[in-house]
Amino acid sequence: MGGSPFPGQEHPPVPPSTPVFDVFAYLSYLAGRTEHVKLATHVYLLGLRHPFIAARAITTLDIVSGGRAIVGIGAGWLGTEWDAVGLDFASRGRRVDEAADVCRRLWTDEVIEQHGEFYDFGPVMFEPKPVQKPHPPVIVGGESGAALRRAARLGNGWVGMDHTVYGPVERVARGGRAGGPAVRDHGGRSGHVRGRHQAMGRRRRRPADRRAVAPITRCGGRLTRVQ
Repeated sequence: MGGSPFPGQEHPPVPPSTPVFDVFAYLSYLAGRTEHVKLATHVYLLGLRHPFIAARAITTLDIVSGGRAIVGIGAGWLGTEWDAVGLDFASRGRRVDEAADVCRRLWTDEVIEQHGEFYDFGPVMFEPKPVQKPHPPVIVGGESGAALRRAARLGNGWVGMDHTVYGPVERVARGGRAGGPAVRDHGGRSGHVRGRHQAMGRRRRRPADRRAVAPITRCGGRLTRVQ
């Protein structure tokens, strides 16, 4: 499997021989071993699965955990993953958008049907619904302009990759996209990516209170914050 998100690198940072488990099966197991911790994906490539399958797995996790599921989704960067399942890599963003919309409606509406670019089906019912209302939080990953716009448009938050604890939004903005992609804060207001506090919907805090800016999770040996 070739390709890498890092310029000049021929192979992805994770070798293809790395054991990989089904994430929602594993998180459902962890749900039975814990009581309070939130259970999140960072990130789930929603476009590689049919939304019926993804929505069912996420709902199951939310129910068995008592409403502790957080759904981190992304479009992905490794083209050979899409080749392996016979899907078009170039249209992955539109596929993720449509899949996310279908999942939201499966979680909230009594009956839905879809006649879109990638999914076409008549009226269906989807039960049970998730514990969290209207549905588990959807956190959108990615650092391209399209990913940041997706986070603003359909996400309850954003998560980056390979950042230190403080300042990921500033670094994303400095990477050639400053003042461009709009990001929405928790109050529903829209703005451009100019700083951590605006993008994350937080007021500026005194230095002594910086630890309260956002929850922190450890991923791949590095600390990353999620909103």
